[in-house]
Amino acid sequence: MPSIAKSSSRARPLPQWPAPYSRYAVPPALEKEPTMRALLFSSQHYDQESFTRAASGTTLDLHFQPARLTLDTATLADGYEVVCAFINDELDAQVLQRLAAGGTRLVALRSAGYNHVDLAAAQRLGLTVVRVPAYSPHAVAEHAVALILALNRRLHRAYNRTREGDFTLHGLTGFDLHDKTVGVVGTGQIGTAFARIMAGFGCQLLAYDPYPNPELLALGARYLPLPELLREARVISLHCPLTEHTRHLINAQSLAQLQPGAMLINTGRGALVDTPALIDALKSGQLGYLGLDVYEEEAQLFFEDRSDLPLQDDVLARLLTFPNVIITAHQAFLTREALDAIAATTLDNINRWAAGNPQNLVMG
Repeated sequence: MPSIAKSSSRARPLPQWPAPYSRYAVPPALEKEPTMRALLFSSQHYDQESFTRAASGTTLDLHFQPARLTLDTATLADGYEVVCAFINDELDAQVLQRLAAGGTRLVALRSAGYNHVDLAAAQRLGLTVVRVPAYSPHAVAEHAVALILALNRRLHRAYNRTREGDFTLHGLTGFDLHDKTVGVVGTGQIGTAFARIMAGFGCQLLAYDPYPNPELLALGARYLPLPELLREARVISLHCPLTEHTRHLINAQSLAQLQPGAMLINTGRGALVDTPALIDALKSGQLGYLGLDVYEEEAQLFFEDRSDLPLQDDVLARLLTFPNVIITAHQAFLTREALDAIAATTLDNINRWAAGNPQNLVMG
């Protein structure tokens, strides 16, 4: 088990992470000679399965590391030309510098978002960064709809009640989605897939995006400035990327513009919303329902089993006390189809980069 060099800024003992393990099910000598080594950080069992299938018959030498990429764990990538990172891996200047010093030349993101990457540092260090711009927009869109239905019909409360033998219906009244106004904030592939589903429910569609999408217009959607959308929509769903312009797009001021009792869904990025402002809006009743698959401070929590530990995040702990809030741990992407598409696109990105024809580049 390799040890990790201690950062000079840390006094506590550092954890010992397991060595990465290979995808090989048979001794490497029985397979083709590998041409390139790639290390996947934050790899769960489902990543290992999908990437192993996608890499079958290739000469790419894949290794899996369940640890999250941080400055402490970056030494595990020494000798790997390619590092595959996920949404909560740290890719700031210090981590990138350590990766480059260890021989890494390509950072292959297994996600569409790249707000966690210091692109200026990557360019300075000669590191190429690629991403998966689209995998299964239906996966995320359908999860957003699942949150809407669960919140509206109080499925989480009904499920717990019936398990306890309580078959009363008090407090479970919902509303028809048919003919309700739904606001779609961000009308790229995911937002468009979401809008199609809501149109199928018979909803009236409003949209906000700097670049109107003809597909939304064909569905009958009206593009409005964000304040107008917030005032008119009964349900608002966020599907925009996190940028300097969209950080805390939903804040105390914008929440005050909602219809009282409106529903907000966020399957985009946690920092699209100012989380403490959500708590105030929930307490006042201005926000009637909240469904989150992402959270501003999720990096130290999501994808980890912390059920035996006290929850140190007071903001998240407060959110979890509301009966009209459902939080899932960044699982909207988690379908077989999406996992296979992520693996296939990531490996294609690696192969094209190795051949001198990179695609899906992320530029600073």
